[in-house]
Amino acid sequence: MDLKKEYYKRTAETIIKNMEQRNISACYASTKQDATEKVCSLIEDNASISWGGSMTLLEIGLFEQLATNPSYKLFDRSTVLPDQIEDIYRAAFSCDYYLMSSNAVTLDGKLINIDGTGNRTAALIYGPKNVIIVVGMNKIATNEHEALSRVKNIASPLNALRMNKDTPCAKTGMCHDCLTPDCICMQTVITRNSRIKDRIKVILVGETLGY
Repeated sequence: MDLKKEYYKRTAETIIKNMEQRNISACYASTKQDATEKVCSLIEDNASISWGGSMTLLEIGLFEQLATNPSYKLFDRSTVLPDQIEDIYRAAFSCDYYLMSSNAVTLDGKLINIDGTGNRTAALIYGPKNVIIVVGMNKIATNEHEALSRVKNIASPLNALRMNKDTPCAKTGMCHDCLTPDCICMQTVITRNSRIKDRIKVILVGETLGY
């Protein structure tokens, strides 16, 4: 028995039950390949799709898989000029499916996200008909306090480094609660419930993914 995989599976089962009480649909995928297949199985032909910045979605190969279905209408900011990105952000609010990861997930089923521009957290809160969230089990935290600490001191410094931001966390590896021009921690969103049942769909993946 792979003890880590079994631990991930049992922990995911606990989170899934807790998410059900929050009107959030959730399931477990053992591998990133399974996760990609699950995402695609949830999206019907001719759907409009957009997504937020996510290393997790890149690592599971989701974008390559989406490109194999010519019927999908993809709102992809990487394919447009800089002055057109804002249009993609706004178009995402009316799409059928919005794809993203979550910076952290608590054992009792809450989603914790900190955003810079705010397009990702805004779409999570309102707009797209469906939101599909892919999360590696490395992002699970015991509670809100631990989850916020994880985002501020692990995810944010790594993302600041990835984007070449001139922030204190990029230099020290820890949050300084800064207000620098390059700060990527502008919005903090804790999703504790979904107004529309099963609008938010979470796929917990038994691998280390993203930051």
